[in-house]
Amino acid sequence: MDFVLNIAVAMIGGAIRVGTPFLFVSLGECLTEKSGRINLGLEGVLVFSAMAGFAGSHWSGEAWVGVVAACLAGGLWGLLHGLLCSMARVNDIAMGIGLMLLGVGVAFYLGKPLIQPQAALLQGIPLGAWSESVQIQSALNINPLFPLGALLAVGLSWALGHTRLGLELRMVGDSAEAARTLGASVQGLRILATTLGGMIAGMGGASLSLYYPGSWNEGLSSGQGLIAVALVIFARWSPINCLYAALIFGGAGAIGPALQSVGISKGYNLFNAIPYALTLLILIFTCAPNRTIKGSPSELSVSR
Repeated sequence: MDFVLNIAVAMIGGAIRVGTPFLFVSLGECLTEKSGRINLGLEGVLVFSAMAGFAGSHWSGEAWVGVVAACLAGGLWGLLHGLLCSMARVNDIAMGIGLMLLGVGVAFYLGKPLIQPQAALLQGIPLGAWSESVQIQSALNINPLFPLGALLAVGLSWALGHTRLGLELRMVGDSAEAARTLGASVQGLRILATTLGGMIAGMGGASLSLYYPGSWNEGLSSGQGLIAVALVIFARWSPINCLYAALIFGGAGAIGPALQSVGISKGYNLFNAIPYALTLLILIFTCAPNRTIKGSPSELSVSR
C-alpha cells in the first residue's frame, strides 16, 4: 500500500514540478495565438529567459529578482518578434524559427560564465509536512511559481471573455479586417499580445533555472518551448485547458523519475521520451490539412 501511495504522490508532485514550465510557455503562446500570430521562437524565449533569470538571481542574491529578470527578458524577445512580424512580407513562422536560433545562441554566449556559479533558488511550498516519509515530503515540495501559473490561467480565461481588451484581441485573431473596420489597431494588439506572451513564457524559463532543475546549462529546456506549441493545440486555445494539459504533459514526463524514486530504473530513458511521443501524436491527429480545429483563431489559417 505504501508503495502505491509513494508512486501516486511522486506522480502528482512530478506533474506539477515538470509541468510548471509547460504551463507558463503554453499560456504565453495561447495569448499570442489568440491575436492571430504564432510564435515558434518560444524555445529561444525559454532558454534566454532562463539564463537571464539565473543571472539576475546570481548577481542580486534574490531568487525573485531573477524571476522578474526572466520575465522582462522573455518580454523583450516577444516584443522583438512582434515588431519584426509587423513588417511587410515577414512570415511569422520563419521569423519565429530565426529568433529561436538567435535566442538560444545569445543565451549560450552570454551564459558561459554562469555555468559553474551558484544562484539563490526559489524555495518550494512544503505540502508534505503531514507525512513522515522523506519521499512524500520531497515530492510535495511544490514549485512556488505553480500557484501563480494556475491563477494566471484563470485570470487570462476571464480577461479574454469579459474585458474589452480581451474581446478586441480575440476579434483580431478571428478577423483582422473586421477589427480594422471597428477601429482596432491590429498590429498594436498583436505586438502587445506577443510581448505579454513572451513575459509569461519567461516565467517558465525562471522555473527551469531557479527551481527545477535549478541551474543554468546549455541543455536546460530540452525542447519544451516547441512542445508548448503542440500543447496549445491540444488545449484548444483555452488558458484553463492549458493548465490541465501542462499537468498531463508534466505527469508524462514525471513517470520515469517517479519509478526511479521507488527503485525501478529499468526503461528510464524510454519513459523520458513519453512527452515527445505525446507531442507527435497530437500533431498527427490534429494537423490534417483539410480539418479545422475547434477553437482555433481563424487568422492562424491565413498565409502571411
